[in-house]
Amino acid sequence: MNDVGGPQTIKAFEEKLLEVSTALPKRLKQCADYVAANRDRIAVSTVAEMAEGAGVQPSAFMRFCQIMGFSGFSGMQKLFRESYVGGWPDYSTRLEHLREKAEGTPSALLAEFVEAGRLSLENLVNSVDPQALEAAVEALAGAQTIHIIGLRRSFPVASYLAYAFEKMGVPAVLHSIVGRLDNHHSIRDGDALLAVTFSPYSAETLELVEQVCARGMPVVAVTDTVVGPLMRTDATLLSVSEVDFGAFRSLSATLCLAITLAVAVGTKRKED
Repeated sequence: MNDVGGPQTIKAFEEKLLEVSTALPKRLKQCADYVAANRDRIAVSTVAEMAEGAGVQPSAFMRFCQIMGFSGFSGMQKLFRESYVGGWPDYSTRLEHLREKAEGTPSALLAEFVEAGRLSLENLVNSVDPQALEAAVEALAGAQTIHIIGLRRSFPVASYLAYAFEKMGVPAVLHSIVGRLDNHHSIRDGDALLAVTFSPYSAETLELVEQVCARGMPVVAVTDTVVGPLMRTDATLLSVSEVDFGAFRSLSATLCLAITLAVAVGTKRKED
């Protein structure tokens, strides 16, 4: 069990973080922001490492843990270690886990990933807010040009969206940050941004979202939780939960949402 009074599940932790984050003083707000963007590090880091990442003293980070309802960092860390949600290991460790469970045969892997994909797709209907989806389609369909960004694991989704929009004649630009060139100056009034990012969130993606939101332009974000750093922006959030197998996360539900957005936007533009 976790500390008495502390969140007992990851969902409860996220809800508590959302509840307290807006009213925290500067240093503790830094802790909240860092935790929201780096939940994968909680299970495997020391309090000193978490404090350094947040840019605060360890005592400030300990205070943040107490505000979250834990007696200290160990209680928070135990929650994430037990749930195994934030502690995504590196790929060599993930493969070792599969070998230990004798689940590494091709047929077994196929069956497990199919099942994970099936569950992810079933969850998608409940995780996406219908009103947010309608608002997202409205904003993207009304844009002169749709700017798309999604890096690392999100890049296949972003590149697919760019391909789909191109085939439907919808003006779109894919921002890949190749050569550290972000092309943000190409975003003009009347355009919209479609961002795809998951924990641990891409700093480049978050920065572009903040820039575009600050200009009062429409932003649609496909992400894994509404409690993450994007929650504090004006972006329309579409939440996707991917079920993992052996700490490997697929993109089944995310790609399903991507094709939904692309077809809905293309259809609406033709209707208008």
